[in-house]
Order: sequence, then C-alpha cells, then structure tokens
Amino acid sequence: MIEHLKTFPDNVLAFVCHGHVTKADYDEVLVPAVMNALKRHDKVRLYYETAQDFGGIAPGAVWEDFKVGMEHLLRWERFAVVTDVEWIKHTMRFFSFLLPGALKVFPASETAQARKWISAKA
Repeated sequence: MIEHLKTFPDNVLAFVCHGHVTKADYDEVLVPAVMNALKRHDKVRLYYETAQDFGGIAPGAVWEDFKVGMEHLLRWERFAVVTDVEWIKHTMRFFSFLLPGALKVFPASETAQARKWISAKA
C-alpha cells in the first residue's frame, strides 16, 4: 500500500510504502498525485519512505515507478529516499546518475532530517 502524505509543501510529493506495494497502488495513488503536481509546478520533489511494515514491491509496480520517473525526467528537482531496506538503498545509489535532481538516501532513524531537506528552499 502507498500512503500519500499531504503535510508537505505543494511542490513535494510525499509517500510512505506499507506492506506489499502493487501496480494498483501506483495507478491509484502515486500516478494521479504526480500528474496533479506536474499541472501546478514546473519542477517537483519526491519524498519516498518505506515504513517498518514494508514487505516488498511487485514487479509491475517497479516498472510503473520507472516509467513515471522517466516520462517526466527533467521535471524532478530532488529525491529523498528514507529506508533501511538494503536493496533499495543500493538501487537508488546505483541509478542516481540517471536522475536530473539531487538524491539523498536516509536511514529510517533520520526521517526528520529527510523531511526537512526535501522541503527546504533551494
């Protein structure tokens, strides 16, 4: 399940992933939020957190994540990823060269710092 957090600045898309994330979660929660934000802003930021109960991502969801990111590649300004999941940390760092904006990966113990960084004025 993907939870859309709405307590961030309007140009920040913030999500927390719980349990097992599916393609339907992307189609019903993440994609509509991204499309709405891109109507209002030239550049957006992404805050992506895995909760303690995170159980993984379905292959269809991984593809949807990649597709959404690439379709709007030049409109991403910053990425904050909060996770203790090793494969996610390594994947984000490995593909960071493809991202047009700044990326920071934070451990769960630094959630407050990640939220502050993603929301800070550039």
